[in-house]
Parts: sequence; C-alpha cells; structure tokens
Amino acid sequence: MGAMRVLSTALLAWGWSCAMAAAGESAASDWAKSESGQVRLISAVTAAGTAPTLRLGLQFKLEPGWKIYWRSPGDAGYPPKLDWSGSTNLGAPSLRWPAPHRFVLAGLQNHGYVDEVVLPLEAPIAAPGQPVGLRLAVEFLACAKICVPQHADLALDLAAGAAEASAFAHDIGRFTALVPGDGARHGLGLDSVEAIGDGDASLLRLTLAATEPLNEPDAFIEADDVAAFEQPRVTLSADRRHAVIEVPVAPKTLLKPLAGAPLRITVVDGLRSLEASATPVAGVAAPAGGPGLLAMMAVALLGGLILNLMPCVLPVLSIKILGVLGHGGGERAHVRASFLASASGIVASFMALAGLAVAVKQAGAAVGWGIQFQQPGFLAVMVLLLGLFAANLWGAFEVPMPTWLLNRKGGGGVPHHTVLGHFMSGAFATLLATPCSAPFLGTAIGFALARGPAEITAIFASLGLGMAAPYLAVAAWPDAALKLPKPGGWMITVRKALGVALAGTGLWLLTVLAVQAGAAAALVSGGAVALAVVVLALRPRMPASAHSAAAAFIVALAGLALAAPYHGDGGGEASTPSAGGIPWISFDRAAIPGLAGGGKLVFVDVTADWCITCKVNKAAVVERGEVARRLSAADVVAMKADWTKPDEAISRYLASFGRYGIPFNAVYGPAAPDGIPLSELLGESEILAALNKAAGSSESPTSGRPNR
Repeated sequence: MGAMRVLSTALLAWGWSCAMAAAGESAASDWAKSESGQVRLISAVTAAGTAPTLRLGLQFKLEPGWKIYWRSPGDAGYPPKLDWSGSTNLGAPSLRWPAPHRFVLAGLQNHGYVDEVVLPLEAPIAAPGQPVGLRLAVEFLACAKICVPQHADLALDLAAGAAEASAFAHDIGRFTALVPGDGARHGLGLDSVEAIGDGDASLLRLTLAATEPLNEPDAFIEADDVAAFEQPRVTLSADRRHAVIEVPVAPKTLLKPLAGAPLRITVVDGLRSLEASATPVAGVAAPAGGPGLLAMMAVALLGGLILNLMPCVLPVLSIKILGVLGHGGGERAHVRASFLASASGIVASFMALAGLAVAVKQAGAAVGWGIQFQQPGFLAVMVLLLGLFAANLWGAFEVPMPTWLLNRKGGGGVPHHTVLGHFMSGAFATLLATPCSAPFLGTAIGFALARGPAEITAIFASLGLGMAAPYLAVAAWPDAALKLPKPGGWMITVRKALGVALAGTGLWLLTVLAVQAGAAAALVSGGAVALAVVVLALRPRMPASAHSAAAAFIVALAGLALAAPYHGDGGGEASTPSAGGIPWISFDRAAIPGLAGGGKLVFVDVTADWCITCKVNKAAVVERGEVARRLSAADVVAMKADWTKPDEAISRYLASFGRYGIPFNAVYGPAAPDGIPLSELLGESEILAALNKAAGSSESPTSGRPNR
C-alpha cells in the first residue's frame, strides 16, 4: 500500500507539472535567440477571456555584459521598436518602461537594462471574448563591447475561453511595479526644478525629498529639442532624506534655454522611482566655496538694517516719525511695548513674504523681491490703506479698540498709537519698503530664493530682524524716545502734514496702477478712495440716523476701489523711452551677444515704475552728466527692461545673475560678453569704469572716452 501511495503521488505531481507547462507554453511565444540573449512575448492570462484588454510583456534575457536601451537611450543607441502588423483582434498596445539603469559604454552615458527585463504592455482587444492572434516584429539594439542590431519575429495565439492567470503573470507584475509613478507609494517627492546658468554652463538643479533614507539616487532628463544631459552630481543631506541633484547639460547640445522648457524627469533610487513632468524656473548657482547659511543670515541682517535708509522707505517715513514723536515724556513700559510691537509687525510681514515666496516657488512661478507691486489688486489695497491712514492722521476718524488697547492721551489731548497700531504700522511700513533692493539685501535674497523653504524662511527672518533693529534698540533703551519733546497741540499740525505725505504716496501708486490696469481703472480707484475719505470726514457732522448709511456707502466705495483694477484695459507703456536724452530701446536679451561681439557696448537697466531707488539712480546718476553723454554715444546701446508688469524673460535674466529684485544694471561689451553687474546704488565712476572695462579700455573712468 505504501508503494502504491508513493506512485500515485508521483503521477499526480507529474500531471500537474505537465498541465502547468502546457499552460505556460500557451501563454508565451517561442524564444528568439541571438548572441546577445533571447526575447519572447508573454501573456498574464492563458486565454483571451472577456476583458477589454490584455496584460502582456516583452521579456528579454540577456547574456552577461550585454545591454538594451530605455525609451531615452542617452548619448547613443535606440530603444526597442515594436511592429504589431499581422495581429488579429488587437488594438494598438501601449508600452510601459521600468526604471532604467545608467551605464557607460566607450565614454558615453547610456540608459537601459541588463540581465533580464520585462517591458509591460497593455493591449486592447477589438472584440472581447474572441481569439487573439499576436504577431510582433521587434527591432532592438544590443550592446556589449560592440553593438549589434537585432530583429525578432514573435507569435502568440490566445484562444477564446476563460482567462486564467498564467505562469508569467508574476513576472509581468514584478516589472510593472518598477515602472515609475508619481513617487507617492515610494515616499519620494520632487520639491523644485531650477535652471541654472547659460550656454554650455547650464544645468538643472533638482531638490528631492524622501520619507526613508536615500541610497544612490540618479536622475534621467528627457528634453526633446532642448538639450542632452550628462551624469548628475548628487549631494545628500546628513539624514539622507533630502538630495540636491545637479544635472549638467552636455557640451554643444543646448538648443534653447532650460528655464521654461517642458521636461520629463525620472528619478531612481534602487527599487524606488518617480516620474514627473516639470517646467524649470530660473535659479542661481551657489558660488564654489561661497558663504553658508549662517554667514548669509548675517549679510541679511545688515541688508535689512540698510533698508531703513533706502529711498523706498521715504513714503512711510511719516508713520515712523509719528510713532517716535508720540512717546515724548511718556512711560518707559509703554515705549518698550510700542517699539517691540513695531518690530514684531516688521518681522511678521517678512515671514508672510517668506511664506508667499515659498508658495510661489513651489507652484513653479517666477519669484522675486517686490513682485507684489506688479499686481494691480495689491496696488489698489495699498492705495485704500494709504487713504485710510491719511484720513486717520487728519482726524477724520479714530479706530475703536478693545479696552486693553485703548489709545493713551498725550499732552494737548493728542492720541498715542496703540500697541496694535504700532504692530500694524510696522507691517505696513515693511510692505511699502519692499519695491526696491539695497546693498547686501539683493545678495541675501538671491541666496534664499535659489534654495529651499528652510533657507528662504531663515534669510527673510534675518532681513526682518535687521529692518527691526532700530526699533529693538529703542525698546532696549527707551530713554532715547522719552527725551523727545512732550506731545502737544503742535502734534496735530505734524499729523496733518504727515497725512499729506501718505496721500502723496497713494497718488504715486495710482500712477503705477494706471500703467498696469489703465488710466480709467486708476481714476475710479483713486476717486472712490478720495470720496470715502470725504465721507469719513463729514460723517461726525451728519445726523446720527445717517451714520449707518454713511458707513455702508464708505464700504461700497472701498469695494469699488478694490474692484476697479480688475476691469481695466491692461494699461500701457510705463515711461518715455528717451528719458534724459538717452535713446533707450526695449530689452532684448537675445540681441546682446551679437551687439557685444560686434564691438558695441550694451547698458541694461532693469527698472519699474514702482521702484523708487530705480528713479533715484536715474535722476542722480544715469540721466545726467558724463554718464548720460556716454550712454548717448553711437557705440553704446541702452536697453530698458521694464518690470512694472510681470515678465518671465526679465525674471529669468535677473536670476541668471543671482538677483531677484531691482534696481539692477549690467554692462556688456567685447571684453565683457557675460556682463558686468553693477551695485544697487549707482555711482558715476562705477558706470564709467564698467563701460571702459567692457570695451577693453584702460582709460580713466572719469574721462568717459575709451581708448581702443
């Protein structure tokens, strides 16, 4: 009996193996063999079944040392080409590509597969439930020390019937799992994609995040009609959960700028991968051996401090003056609290700007310093706030506060600012101070915006602390404010005069709004704000029964002022191109190399109607004296890049110099084809020296006449 049991078990096992072999043969074509290995067509099911699609696979088993190519083969080679002519009851199959490997062959970077790979296929059935005849002609290139083109004709017939899982379903599923997705299931995410540099020095910088430590991440860039790319350089963070991947452009392959070009990016780390479509934004390379985060935070502190002295801050000087004067003869604790509140308002505004910069950058849009002034809606809000601030200074209304924030009365009955008022004045001053750059500030902003959210937050916080430093100093030594004259009736006159200064600032912003949204929109916004101020001033004299109607009318006017820019005609040109007698032409970055190569000097001025420092530079230096005469000469081309409205080309141009704010100026010439960037606050000697240097002249910068 024991022998019979053993014999019956063996027969059952033999029968089962035969059945599985038969099922396997019915779900696979014959192998097509060559010196490089073998290839066949396999199916995940044994019969056609009734589903509208079939899961197939093209299985390669390669001999040691042989390779085939991915869909983007790299420096040489070509991927497998499939021809389904002759198939019956079959639609057009779609091919999916498992994540590739990188290998070097004869010094060339190539992407593909070694050993074994199954290329998954999704094949639609024309008539579900009917037999399917698969006929596939495969052309592929296999390489070892030599490359050999290969051809294989594969045939597989699937009969009608129940679609049972075949012996090859696992192999197809195993390689389907290696096809890159969005990275979520592998804990991978692409935080940013930036284009760095120009020409052969161009590269892509990818910022990769991972929930689990990275091992050896690699990146493959597909950029049709843009460029070819070399092997990436990878820098891992200390915890290996973040990586910066820099992918240089292969020499002489760049056809168009990387910034703004659509790319397909595949990142591979072992068995993990992701695939993403991305459009790079302009970034700036960190200089070799350049300063680290702590050193740049110190630079940002200094830049924020200097920002207090820039012309951009002049429109809000009235708020600062009034805040200081109101403390004369006051109490030490109130002075300290007020100045700490002003400093907090400044820092809070910078942190809000940091959050906005991170959000805009993550969204893939151009980001820069002061770009909120390019938005008509923001300008309308600022005009409205300036009108309300001015009306408050003129005594048209007082803002009711909770008891713990009530205004203290100074000498002569003049109200002090509340703590909340000081906080708001600090925040408001920051927003109006951001249109222009300052020494050290531009360097710090460029460092931050070329990096990730942590660096942006740290640098903007340092800028805020730098700008708030004078307020913090008074908070530490409040006697400095207490020694000022006590407030009295004279403060009312000061308040009215400073209200006029704020109203003037509002008029200036209306001229900028007219450029962006049109003169009609600016007139409606300005008129609505002015009428609201008049109603505010007249409201105390109205009968009590009319106060509610007046309040509703003021709210309606405020809504009209904010809505008008969104119904404008888009505005027009910002300024006269021949201002100062200089024959300005519109900025054309592509024309600069030809002009400089032809012996011309090119002076580029990136400006905007909302940039006060830009206007000071022009009035004090650029459009007067020797500089104006030199820029009007026949051998100089003066280009004006107007950034009053958003302009991606100008944003990318600024970023190529590591700048994200204005004013910005650069000089090009035969001896300076890459441009000489100038400082934020221009001087005559600096401009003339740059022109001479770009021309290759040793002439003294004060002469303005280069020797050739």
